[in-house]
Amino acid sequence: MINHEAGDKVGNDPLASEKIAIERKIFFLDLKENNRGRFLKITEDVGGRRDTIMLPAAAFADFLQALTRLVEFEKNIS
Repeated sequence: MINHEAGDKVGNDPLASEKIAIERKIFFLDLKENNRGRFLKITEDVGGRRDTIMLPAAAFADFLQALTRLVEFEKNIS
């Protein structure tokens, strides 16, 4: 689910959002922007308890490459 909204989005409103529900966890991925630039806000919700990390846009490619390596590694574990 991607939510694209037109206009200048600075502040709390995300530029785009994704929601992933798996087992008893819900992950929210929100592309946001502030005066320092764009970033990804990743929130994990487990029974109402939330943990969040912020990933600056400059780190997106490195993060994706590392995640891809880990996914491939996990596939090959017996």
